[in-house]
Amino acid sequence: MSTRTLARDDLWEIATAQHGFVTAQQAKDVGVGKETLQKLVGRGTVERAAFGVYRFPKYPVGEADPYMLAVLWTRAPEAALSHETALDVYRISDINPNVIHVTVGKHRRLRRSDGQGYEVHYEDLDPAQLGWWQEVPTVTAATAIAQCIGYGTPTYLLRQALQNGHEQGRLTTAERDALTARLDTRHG
Repeated sequence: MSTRTLARDDLWEIATAQHGFVTAQQAKDVGVGKETLQKLVGRGTVERAAFGVYRFPKYPVGEADPYMLAVLWTRAPEAALSHETALDVYRISDINPNVIHVTVGKHRRLRRSDGQGYEVHYEDLDPAQLGWWQEVPTVTAATAIAQCIGYGTPTYLLRQALQNGHEQGRLTTAERDALTARLDTRHG
């Protein structure tokens, strides 16, 4: 006799690794169709957090929630926090970005209107450029600083990130030195 799990249990398993969030595509991938997902919304088991992204309201709210939502909102499996947002979450700079920066592959084209508060960047990232912050995919500190040099982030914030990133062990001496040289030539 086989026992079939409930749709909510299948989704809960995914959501616990994503701060309580699950996407419609992930639901489809485990055999939970749109109709079943809408029934779960109707019962209050999950709530719509953004287009194609749902959240279990019984999952505890945490500081990483808006960042996980931003990554999942893109519906791109390679999406990661990046640029000034990565510097902020790693706490290596006093930067206070007014949007959440997310990088997706160059081949993606997001045409959604519900992404207020997000700035999407298009770049193909190497796996070595990716890391994690509180279980949220995030570019490494070195990658974030390099992105911010090109983005135009103020120099004093990047110098702070270079120093703090190195002191915290997020940057090797070689990375710090190479990024410092790149920052020095940005204005020269």
